[in-house]
Amino acid sequence: MFWNTTKPHGLPHDPFKSCVIPRPIGWISSVAACGTVNLAPYSFFNGVSTDPPMVMFSSGSRLGGTSKDSIANAEETGEFVCNMVSWDLRHLMNETSASVPPEANEFELAGLEMEPSTLISAPRVKAALIHMECKTHQVVSLPAAGDGGANAICIGRVIGIHINDEILTNGLINVEKIRPVARLGYMDYASIKSVFTIKRP
Repeated sequence: MFWNTTKPHGLPHDPFKSCVIPRPIGWISSVAACGTVNLAPYSFFNGVSTDPPMVMFSSGSRLGGTSKDSIANAEETGEFVCNMVSWDLRHLMNETSASVPPEANEFELAGLEMEPSTLISAPRVKAALIHMECKTHQVVSLPAAGDGGANAICIGRVIGIHINDEILTNGLINVEKIRPVARLGYMDYASIKSVFTIKRP
């Protein structure tokens, strides 16, 4: 089939999210200027630079076109944390995806313990095996479908990384010990259980 994305695709569900897979999950913790803590997962997330290390996450908007809390907080306070989602945290991550009012604390709703960051004020998910403390570099507005919504990309500079010593093997991060969770299309996820190596020519 060919789908001209300006027209209906004719399938039961939007296939786009199953065409870019697997996607790492940025479990973004942030704090609003008023002090309210927020935690939410974003599957449009990735590293975009290594020198300096930088990441991005992308978000749609709330109904009515207002920014979701993670984007708003990152823009307002200039910082956020990316917490890695491992296999053991998959259900708790999903609980923090619920649509709740801005004043709600998703850490409390999911029963997750917070841990202070070292260089910024946004807290970390204590149980996560890797955390990246980030300073907001830029928030970029994107086009949105004609429903009054909005899309945005938040780009952050990683200024500090916490790595649990238990996932290091001979000085390397052992992916099989983490079993990171990735997002597929629809309501589907994947867990990385095995790794293979291919050397560059």
